[in-house]
Amino acid sequence: MRYERLDVWKRSFRLSVNIHQLFADNKNFGFKDQICRSSLSVPSNIAEGLERDTERDKARFIVIAKGSLGELKTQIMIAIEIGYIPVQLGETLSVECEELSRMLGSLIKKIRMNIE
Repeated sequence: MRYERLDVWKRSFRLSVNIHQLFADNKNFGFKDQICRSSLSVPSNIAEGLERDTERDKARFIVIAKGSLGELKTQIMIAIEIGYIPVQLGETLSVECEELSRMLGSLIKKIRMNIE
């Protein structure tokens, strides 16, 4: 399974790029660093997990990616509340996080079926 071919990786990659571009000029360096790092973690952990040899390792890294999506969605919600991003854009980004989380949940189940 090549991670570059997976829609969940492609979409999370694009989401990370969008977040980095969106916050490129943000002067709150702590917030900018945190939201960019959580967005970067998602496609990176998908890639790392799917490059692992064992199904347990693969599942573990996909679970980490899913957790990073929860972190990212929370940071997007905070960014809306403090006025860093417009409400409509933030809601679109939040929905993308939710859809990616469901996709990763399905991938985790698929990988875990190979363990049992």
